[in-house]
Amino acid sequence: MAADLSRFALLALECVHRRYPNKIAHHLNSDADVKAPRELTPAFFGCYDWHSCVHGHWLLARLARTDPKAAYVPRARVALARSLTGANIAGEVAYQKVEGRAGFERPYGLAWLLQLAAELREWKDEDARRWSGALAPLETLAVERISGWLPKLTRPVRSGEHSQTAFALGLMLDWARLAGTREFEGLLRSRIAAFFLSDQAAPLAYEPSGEDFLSPALAEADLLRRILAPPEFASWLKQFLPGIPVDGSHAWLKPGIVTDPTDGKLVHLDGLNLSRAWMLEGIAQGLPEKDPRVRSLRAAAAVHRGAGLDAITGEHYEGGHWLGTFAVYLVTGRGLKQGKLSFPFS
Repeated sequence: MAADLSRFALLALECVHRRYPNKIAHHLNSDADVKAPRELTPAFFGCYDWHSCVHGHWLLARLARTDPKAAYVPRARVALARSLTGANIAGEVAYQKVEGRAGFERPYGLAWLLQLAAELREWKDEDARRWSGALAPLETLAVERISGWLPKLTRPVRSGEHSQTAFALGLMLDWARLAGTREFEGLLRSRIAAFFLSDQAAPLAYEPSGEDFLSPALAEADLLRRILAPPEFASWLKQFLPGIPVDGSHAWLKPGIVTDPTDGKLVHLDGLNLSRAWMLEGIAQGLPEKDPRVRSLRAAAAVHRGAGLDAITGEHYEGGHWLGTFAVYLVTGRGLKQGKLSFPFS
């Protein structure tokens, strides 16, 4: 495990301040907006794109907090300190407030920004408190942007990529609980209920699409276990995914296979295996302990976990710039429930 964590940390350290290659989703209003990524978003310009850079910083914060004596931690702290300054975050806020950028990195990138903020909030460390304070204006802006958008979203987006609603709402809800923002948490819960509580018979057999890194069906179930008490979640899951076996097998859900790891889209399936693994574990945790489906969920999670982790070699930047984050989210159990939660929809 320690060797794996070190490998994942090094992947992030190699990319969070790497300028190129770079892909930006940049709204230009004039010729004056033609600038290098590091000038546009001075904190999060590396790792090929903004959201990957944000969650690369989350990876570093997560491992530095949970594995503080590891050899890579001093370098991780230096990288975080370089990026998370008041001036850099002011530049990020100014960039996003320009006309035409209200939808910037919504919802995926903003959800990961809140996960980074959550990690810093939980870290009992003087430097982390300073970095958290520096990040706060962008954290606030992210909540404002999501709060203005969600009431207007009449249907969830059920894709297997960045636009997916369910996965982002899960990250946001975890942040809201930690931050104690009751109004924002209430908004998230109400939209989750409106979007998903009545869903039935998800077409899991149609997954995955060829470029998915998230499962629409499993992400939804992993989200709903966050707001439903175990008995109610068990009943909802029976209607939503009626085909989950009770024999402890894993054959009902096969890992994705990447045929070309140099293709930035095809390599998404490696990420799908990792995200499926943590979602399956989360779903199993959300059920009553003796639910007969738990063994099959955990068996499938184990197979996907192995396939996903084995694929992270760092040989190709197409996957190396982001798969480490998915691995760390999985192996550190970041998305699993901790402590007592309330269930208003039970």
